[in-house]
Amino acid sequence: MTSRKDLNREKKELLDGVLAGRISLHKLDSMTDKRTAVMIRRFALEETGGFDFDHIQNFSIDVEDASKRNIENMIGIIQVPLGIAGPLKVNGEFAEGSFQLPLATTEGALVASVNRGCSVITRCGGANARIFRDLMTRAPVFRLENVIRAKEFTEWLQDPAVLSRMKEKASGTTRFGELVDVQAFVTGNTVHVRFSYDTKDAMGMNMVTIATDSVLGLIEDEFGAIPVSISGNMCVDKKPAAINTILGRGKTVIADVTIPATLVEERLKCKPETMVDVNYRKNLLGSARAGSLGYNAHAANIIAAMYIACGQDPAHVVEGSSTITTMELTRYGDIYCSVTIPAMAVGTVGGGTNLGTQRDCLRLLGVSGSGTPPGSNSKKLAEIIASAVLAGEISLVGAQAAGHLAKAHAQLGR
Repeated sequence: MTSRKDLNREKKELLDGVLAGRISLHKLDSMTDKRTAVMIRRFALEETGGFDFDHIQNFSIDVEDASKRNIENMIGIIQVPLGIAGPLKVNGEFAEGSFQLPLATTEGALVASVNRGCSVITRCGGANARIFRDLMTRAPVFRLENVIRAKEFTEWLQDPAVLSRMKEKASGTTRFGELVDVQAFVTGNTVHVRFSYDTKDAMGMNMVTIATDSVLGLIEDEFGAIPVSISGNMCVDKKPAAINTILGRGKTVIADVTIPATLVEERLKCKPETMVDVNYRKNLLGSARAGSLGYNAHAANIIAAMYIACGQDPAHVVEGSSTITTMELTRYGDIYCSVTIPAMAVGTVGGGTNLGTQRDCLRLLGVSGSGTPPGSNSKKLAEIIASAVLAGEISLVGAQAAGHLAKAHAQLGR
């Protein structure tokens, strides 16, 4: 491992320049190769902080690629333990078969809990998974002169010929993305316009931002409305919002399974009616009383762990946490369980999916890169994650119904 004393003259001059304030950290990328820039920044922090980093300099990902696509002022890598749960059988339209789930987390007991849920679901024949909506949104905000002009604007946006021109304009910015729908929401003289796109295998935030920006030029030229901001917070990106729960954002995906009563008692050590009661009073009544937008036990746990492992944007966990978990008795005394995830923002190309470690996890699931047809890989990933969330919900509700939660954390959470 290179130390400060091993630097050649050129690199020492760069380090001295940073320490003296003559060279800013971000300029290093244009003055030397990316790996050297990372090293010089780290050495500068060690010099000014009076300590040596022990771990963040040890990594295998492509620094050149990561610095171009994923990070600025890179100094190293943060490593998160990666575990595996499964196999989990999924009966989806895009995900069909048994899958080993990569989960990146620092929470003891999480992987073990999901693994138990996977075992129960697989023994039942697998989780059913279906995608009901798949649209990524961007919502610029406009200020019009008055409500009369605002009404004219919304009517103009509803003209099929205008929508056709906007679609054509947007398509000029992307090979795969497609503008699908435009909805206007008016508050006084303020108009938020929610553009919805099919982004295929990309999560698509950058794609829809660029496409929408091009459409704004058309709106300004043809109608004369000038946007206040390209994002007016009705998208709604990385924030809890009822509109995403109702209309969906990214992928709206549902997974369900029916578990025989005998299997509940054998594997979860409780009775179906007890799980139903826990879900009703905890996930439904408790969440409602608290004013929560999520009606689930710990959906964000599984979504976060799989997002980090598979190169998704972890900030989108906030939308995934709006999951609704339902459990009910069947006429035969078995238990029907489902998770409805209204807004899952995932992709298998772009963003963090290019990083080597995350790409390994996507390959494990058989979803790395663009699918055939385009969009099939991201849908497959969404169905797998939804089924994993179902496994996590079944396991945790079962543990609470059996009174085992504290014991599990004491044994595994340490």
